[in-house]
Amino acid sequence: MRFGNDEEREGEARRTAALMGFIIILVLAIAGILLVRELDKKGRIEDCLMAGRRNCAPIEAPLRPPA
Repeated sequence: MRFGNDEEREGEARRTAALMGFIIILVLAIAGILLVRELDKKGRIEDCLMAGRRNCAPIEAPLRPPA
């Protein structure tokens, strides 16, 4: 009966390793998507500036409270 217990532990270790691998791949994929979006945004601003346009990235100023 000792072999059954060892096989159970080995199977559990494999499942844990597979889950950790899946989580790492998922985190890397999300980080890649965020990086591509940020680079695209910066590229659009750069293209706008290279075309000689103004107000490519407007700055939002907070409203002043009434006096």
